[in-house]
Amino acid sequence: MDSSSAGAAALKRLRTRRGLSLADMARALTQVAQDLGMPRLPQVASVQRSIARWESKAVTMPDDRYQLLLAHLYATTPGGSRSLGAGSDFAEYLDALGEIGESEHRIAELRSTLVRAVTDDGGGPFALLAPQVGAGLAQALADPSLLDAETVSGLASVVADVNAQVGSLPFVRLQLMLAPALEACRRLMAGRPPEPVRERLWGTRVEAAMLAGRLAFETRDDAASRALYEEATREAARLGQSWRQARVHLSHALTVLYAMPDTAHAARLVEKAVRAAGGGESPLLRARAHALQAEVAARSGQGRQSGAALGLAWYDIERKSTNEPLPGVFSAEYLRGFEGVCELYVGDPAVAHDQFAAAAAALRAPRQKVQRIIIATDQALARIQLGEPRGAADLLHECVMAAASTGGRVPLIRLRRARQELQPWRRENFVAELDDHLMDALGR
Repeated sequence: MDSSSAGAAALKRLRTRRGLSLADMARALTQVAQDLGMPRLPQVASVQRSIARWESKAVTMPDDRYQLLLAHLYATTPGGSRSLGAGSDFAEYLDALGEIGESEHRIAELRSTLVRAVTDDGGGPFALLAPQVGAGLAQALADPSLLDAETVSGLASVVADVNAQVGSLPFVRLQLMLAPALEACRRLMAGRPPEPVRERLWGTRVEAAMLAGRLAFETRDDAASRALYEEATREAARLGQSWRQARVHLSHALTVLYAMPDTAHAARLVEKAVRAAGGGESPLLRARAHALQAEVAARSGQGRQSGAALGLAWYDIERKSTNEPLPGVFSAEYLRGFEGVCELYVGDPAVAHDQFAAAAAALRAPRQKVQRIIIATDQALARIQLGEPRGAADLLHECVMAAASTGGRVPLIRLRRARQELQPWRRENFVAELDDHLMDALGR
């Protein structure tokens, strides 16, 4: 059976597992559309024929409207609760769409839409757990000795899911989704969980605390951010996994670099990350550490050191193998963005501009939205250095709405800095229009 036929079969399996006939399914989708306030669907017989086509070997893809209705239907369990996590009908439905041929971007968009809907409805972060995992977590919180591998994997999936929504949902919302998962990890660790699952739980706690530190920084709670990064650093060191220590140091270094004009503190954290990554098994993580080392050096005016660190980063990127333990942690596209920053500070702004453009064009996934904003604001700075302030303002207009949708701190810092560089043209209409846009969208 080819992939598309497997996807069609999965759609049929989801329907029949719920005991729904084609007509029942048509009526269910009609009711979902009514509940959501969407335009009325065609007659039941017409919807029924559409469902049959989706489930046939000929494979007709549900259109965007029906994809959304199916997503809402399968995000709700037969018992009426909401479940989006691994093992849920909703997750199986998204897998089926992928097999039929739907794009990763559209699938990520559907997932973000349903996560937003569930949190709007007060469904809570544990809607990201499969139902059986939620029951297991409740038992384990009452008695940590009952903690099993499936429940720990479920908690890890919550942390990963929240991380995957960065760029798609506001940071404040992500904080609310993550907090109970982090607290569950803390409580379970304090309760002396069984040895077979202890290390995985410990690693999940480190990941949750690190992500919580980043989210606290983005929402301007620096005291909480420092405390959470200290927790993540302490627990990663106790766990003894150098790659985890490197990831925490890198994440922390980025927040320090953007929050403070002095690069010395960030440089110390980056050096720790480089040392820790050097003892690990991930060339991509080492590449990321060297790339940030290059940026810190460039911001300090150290061109030679910056170039050397970039060379090491490219060496590590090119050494990537099929055994890479952290395949999504860094990429050549991200590295081109770092190259652009280094050229901006200690090189040629024209080269920097082209590198930023190439990097932004390659980073199209929803998860990469914040990074695209950062790169685009740096590209605007390059335009200013090249004597193109109007072109810089045009580019910053594109960044404003994207920054408003996430509420992130780093994009706002970069926008503010780019606007300051336009000060010599403050009496020009194009700068006044940018100021109006910033005020309307961001209140600043």
